[in-house]
Amino acid sequence: MARKPPPDAGPAQPVEENHALPPAEGGRRVLGVRRTEREEGPARSEAPRRSGVRTRFKPGGLKPASATPAGAVEASAKPASGKRVAGKAASQGRPDGARPAGPKRVPASRPDPVAERPQPEGVRLSKVMAERGLCSRREADAIIERGWVFVEGERISELGTRIDPGARIELAPEAQKRQAGQVTILLHKPVGYVSGQPEPGFEPAVVLIGPDNQHDRKTAQRFHPSHLYGLAPAGRLDIDSTGLLVLTQNGRIARRLIGEDSKVDKEYLVRVAGHLDEPGLALLNHGLELDGRKLRPAKVEWVNDDQLRFVLREGRKRQIRRMCELVGLRVVGLKRVRIGRVMLGDLPLGEWRYLRPDEEF
Repeated sequence: MARKPPPDAGPAQPVEENHALPPAEGGRRVLGVRRTEREEGPARSEAPRRSGVRTRFKPGGLKPASATPAGAVEASAKPASGKRVAGKAASQGRPDGARPAGPKRVPASRPDPVAERPQPEGVRLSKVMAERGLCSRREADAIIERGWVFVEGERISELGTRIDPGARIELAPEAQKRQAGQVTILLHKPVGYVSGQPEPGFEPAVVLIGPDNQHDRKTAQRFHPSHLYGLAPAGRLDIDSTGLLVLTQNGRIARRLIGEDSKVDKEYLVRVAGHLDEPGLALLNHGLELDGRKLRPAKVEWVNDDQLRFVLREGRKRQIRRMCELVGLRVVGLKRVRIGRVMLGDLPLGEWRYLRPDEEF
């Protein structure tokens, strides 16, 4: 006999498992959760989420009934052997958004954009001007910016402009006037002064340039402080050496004297101590090397019993002293007496004069 329902109860309704509820409060649906579970909060078993995989559901939520159970995911993704299963079985049990593990990709080699970039045509204008001896590259940039350079009759005022190496270059009168105002000074440097940057306990030779020790103040232009601006030595002369030192504002002259392709020779009188035989003298003329590099041919000859004359076309650091050491000589005194066609002459020690218009190196 069928049991009757209590009088106050309504008609019995069938309960469907995993039936989705209507939208929850706030208009959002919670998938796969029965109302009785949400209200009563029964204990439920859920496999822990694997580390490194993000879920698309909020904490506490469950996947729809159609999704593969968490236990099945673990079983399909990791067999009893503990090895990862590649292929379709593993991908089916993997949460959304997870990528299947595969061989590490090696990025394809890309062509070098710099190598493929077309090389610009021509040569920089400043470089051509320096190579032709019109001025230094630094000075070229300065006069180009001012629009004082013409290439094939066209005014150039943009730095980095490239031209044909054989193009005709002209300087504006303003640039020529500027160069004419640049000075070159000849100094008889004493021992104890450095030719370039100052060293601890020693002063640079440029401190000797002033009105008090100008040798030609009665015949040449008067010294002006502006003549010290940009004044730099064109070549070195050791601190314990004396003789002719050139300081100039003119980059063209500096390049002619100390450029890598310079053909201007320098003459030195060197007092030595020790014995020098004929093979040693031959080595001084050609055959020695310094710092692993062969020296250019030189001209070395005896002046008297203890003095040699050196004529060089390069100026390595302490070159003459090191050359003498290689053949068993010790330098007692060293004096530079000529640079190109300009002689030291009777310029007194510690005094200076301007390079005359009729003089060239």
